[in-house]
Amino acid sequence: MEWWIAYLLMGLFVGFFAGLLGIGGGIMLVTLMVFMFTAQGFPADRVVHVALGTSLASIVFTSISSLRAHHHHHGAVRWEIFKLATPGLVIGTLLGTFVADVLQSRYLAIFFVAFVYYSSAQMFLNVKPAPSRKLPGPAGMSVATTGIGVVSSLVGAGGGVLTIPLMMMCNVPLRHAIGTSAALGLPIALAGAVGYAGNGLGQDQLPPWSFGYVYLPALVGIVIGTLITVPAGARAAHTMPVNRLKRIFAVILFILASKMLWTLFSG
Repeated sequence: MEWWIAYLLMGLFVGFFAGLLGIGGGIMLVTLMVFMFTAQGFPADRVVHVALGTSLASIVFTSISSLRAHHHHHGAVRWEIFKLATPGLVIGTLLGTFVADVLQSRYLAIFFVAFVYYSSAQMFLNVKPAPSRKLPGPAGMSVATTGIGVVSSLVGAGGGVLTIPLMMMCNVPLRHAIGTSAALGLPIALAGAVGYAGNGLGQDQLPPWSFGYVYLPALVGIVIGTLITVPAGARAAHTMPVNRLKRIFAVILFILASKMLWTLFSG
């Protein structure tokens, strides 16, 4: 019962910051779940896989809520970009789950931590790429989104840290980039959840109540928590010093990811 409470608290905490800052929810979830799963004695060679699969499964639910808000209340989703990007994202995300399945947790963790360092630096420095071009055509978009899908599945995130800068670089206004990124998180999360669940079926030594690499108790607690606090975080974004909080969040993320890597390699 204490772990169910811990998962709910984790969802409440991460959901607030995801709503407040717009990015970082999936990455923070994976980092915290690795600590919790390790403390529960989950098999070390699959602990990162279970965290990634569970994170992507939880993003399915939060992305639906975010998508509805951006579309119905703000009209900020560019559906022509969504249609162009979705096939590549789905293919890349599924491909990434197969790559993850053959990697040991330690090597997967190295890639994950390197990406967290990149994301933390972006948040801390508040990097906003200067608009320089138009969106690529179908072929270029397919290549770019396939790569984003692979990376997203390997780090258990909805892809916002990559899709938002890509769209801003291509002269898509920030409000539309954020709204469209929220929509793009849904195909990434769906494909990732299906891929991790499918690849994990039949694997030995997974914890009870797992469906492939998706750990259902953590999924339920996280989804309940995030659905409660994501709207509160979004409202707080209009009244709190977001840039300062983003830098604090980036530092916390950097420290936690470094501790995660140390735990996996020292253990």
